[in-house]
Amino acid sequence: MESVNFGGDNPQPRFGHTICVIAPNKIALFGGAVGDTGRYVITGDVYIGDMTTKKWKRIEASGSVPTNRAAHQALAIELNQMIIFGGAVGGGGLADDNLYVFELRDDTGTWVTVPVIGTTPGRRYGHTMVLIKPHLIVFGGNTGQEPVNDVWSFNLEKSPYSWQKLECSSEQPSVRVYHSAALCTTGSANGMMVAFGGRTNDQGALNDTWGLRKHRDGRWDWVRAPYRNQTEQPLQRYQHSTLFLGTLMMVIGGRSNNVGETLPFEIYDTETSDWYKFQAIQRFRHSSWLVDQFLYLHGGFDSDQPNIPTEGILRLNLNTRFAQTPQLLRQMNTLRTDQSFTQSFNPRPPTNQTQTQDQFRRTNQQQPQARNQNNNQQVRVSSATNKNIRLANQAIVAMTYGPEEDITNQVKKVPIDKLQDEHKKLGAGFQDPNSQNKSQFLDQLCQPFVQNLLIPKDYQSIPPNSNLLTGIRKEMIIKLCDEVQRVLDKEPIVLRLRRPIKIYGNLNGQFLDLMRFFDHFKAPYDNLYNGDIDSQDYLFLGDYVDRGTRSLEIVLLLFTLKLKYADQIHLLRGHHEDAKINKIYGFADECFLKFAEDIMDPNSIYQRINRVFQYLPLAAVIEDKILCVHGGIGQTMRTVDEIELIQRPLEIVHDPKTYQQKIALELLWSDPCLAEEELENQPNPERDIFQNRQIIRFGTNRVSKFLQENNLNIIIRSHEPTQEGFERQNNNVITVFSCPDYGANSQNNKGSMLTISKRGEIIPKVILPVNSTSESRWMDLEEAIQRKKGFAKYVVIDNDELQWRKRQFTPLRSKKSQSQKQFA
Repeated sequence: MESVNFGGDNPQPRFGHTICVIAPNKIALFGGAVGDTGRYVITGDVYIGDMTTKKWKRIEASGSVPTNRAAHQALAIELNQMIIFGGAVGGGGLADDNLYVFELRDDTGTWVTVPVIGTTPGRRYGHTMVLIKPHLIVFGGNTGQEPVNDVWSFNLEKSPYSWQKLECSSEQPSVRVYHSAALCTTGSANGMMVAFGGRTNDQGALNDTWGLRKHRDGRWDWVRAPYRNQTEQPLQRYQHSTLFLGTLMMVIGGRSNNVGETLPFEIYDTETSDWYKFQAIQRFRHSSWLVDQFLYLHGGFDSDQPNIPTEGILRLNLNTRFAQTPQLLRQMNTLRTDQSFTQSFNPRPPTNQTQTQDQFRRTNQQQPQARNQNNNQQVRVSSATNKNIRLANQAIVAMTYGPEEDITNQVKKVPIDKLQDEHKKLGAGFQDPNSQNKSQFLDQLCQPFVQNLLIPKDYQSIPPNSNLLTGIRKEMIIKLCDEVQRVLDKEPIVLRLRRPIKIYGNLNGQFLDLMRFFDHFKAPYDNLYNGDIDSQDYLFLGDYVDRGTRSLEIVLLLFTLKLKYADQIHLLRGHHEDAKINKIYGFADECFLKFAEDIMDPNSIYQRINRVFQYLPLAAVIEDKILCVHGGIGQTMRTVDEIELIQRPLEIVHDPKTYQQKIALELLWSDPCLAEEELENQPNPERDIFQNRQIIRFGTNRVSKFLQENNLNIIIRSHEPTQEGFERQNNNVITVFSCPDYGANSQNNKGSMLTISKRGEIIPKVILPVNSTSESRWMDLEEAIQRKKGFAKYVVIDNDELQWRKRQFTPLRSKKSQSQKQFA
């Protein structure tokens, strides 16, 4: 590690303080103890460090200034804002249990006390605090009498503000103090607070790892993290720190029960459950943070001088430290890609940076407080009311007949406009006699598809070109299509969706790449550690079939997931979900090759799946602000409501005669102009494969006018590959393409999907092209039509279709060249 010299108002050497990143290249230090362990003084200083200029500045803060403290916790909650809780004040005393928010404005700071009603976690030190937006999570610590393992949640967005003690029915970690916890924001542990180590009530150090996650139904659960190699355990430690770098949890410093023991710098990979060990970083009771590939440490004690706090800042280049460990370097590269454009992709309009603190201040002014002490926990009473009212488009209806009854299968969502009919179903003891049998039937129907196709942890062991549909018979596929069509038929043609949500672009038969996404960024199933269907919706933007060799696997898996999780899995139609197109570009070939069927038979798998495609929705609107379609907005449609006039089942007409036919065609086929400077609509002959002159590229003016008139902020679409897997244009059009290396190594593009958080941040998640594989990923369309025996009997290709098969893959979005050929 190397020393980093800072100028300005350098803080005194200290321990038990906190440092958090409150803005790009800006850190905030608060509190801690100065002096050696025999004659230390607790402080309440605030210092702001500029990582660019390498200068400290001591901030004189006003307002409700918290008492001096150490062994507390602090977090950044908004730009230039941090929140603190708990700590010790010296002499055996504990800090109060208020929440304080600090805000930096220019070179001054203000403190505000958060108004709280009800029971609080009480006074404590040596605890952890993590922000799982919008919830502050406080775990463990010492109450001054004993270590504890309770967990408390505080919703920063819901007033009147109150703490909630979380009651988890699962196995829970033991009591602990001086442990660590951090939030993982990607991979299989995405959205989890991951806690490690600490010291228990018998003073013994711990080495266990636990994840805490909230389910969509409001439940919180702990899960113990598995260790892949039981012989390579992490060392027990406390008074350390942890930080997440992508899916990697870094355990930094600390001390053990063995005096003078050197503890290695350890890394836990939440994807593989492997531990990695590196040269020790000899610090404890320090602060640490990350900027790009650099790990920074400040203060604390050096193991060689355990009584005198260190001064200055140390920096470790993780690229250098991980140079001999390619698995970790790959994770770092993925992280840098994940974080690209996070801020610029935010679809929310600009907000006042002081909103959070001002909201607490206003509530404070309205709210008288009465306090009394009860069992070391503070009770507060407030007359404040919550004025943040939002009308949902669905209601939750529950039905029970006794206080001990399990309501798991008695809760459902009902559209507001149908709520008035619900009372007819709520007679005493009402039960649908068919619901249980129907549920069992659907579970049995889905089970073989899930078992064969939802394999994000096993896909790498699949032999190349192996048959994944073994044991799945034609009649099972036909029945799956029947049930999915019933679900789709009840959905509107324009979906109204919520956050958080994941958005996938073109898949084009690349099943193994979809499994790679599910492996790296969690999959839509119920497994607590690797699945996230309880906390995320999924939206797929179409083009599931054609070009690739595993279109059937993708379609059958997505249909199964739609049937299992109808309210959370959403499938839009792409331009390849059209029998006229997918007969040309490979789906028909694949259905024949895998099931030896006559694709012209109306009872064939190919024909049945294409009839389901006619029921797929054409668009989705997320939180009334983001329009999602496969292709684009074209030139015809004036309002989103016009899409709802289109009737299903829908056959795409490539030479449209009606207004609705024109809108449907453009939603699936149009593209934005290639340059932001192109203000007006442009011809799009490359897409006009049937030469009907119906397809255009829509210009910047068209986008701006459409968004304004429909009160939207952004358009998310797919339809075209991009070099990085995603592309933003004018901050109001995003293209996402989930198929890496589109077109048999000819383009070497990355694949991406988007996550939209509950607060509205849009973050791309990227996978790289696979360097080498013996799997045949792409259909050879010209080879297929050369088969004279068997094939020609069932797939009749006319001369026009033969020529269309020879068109090249869609090129990457870039400036047009004169030699660019037509594509589909």
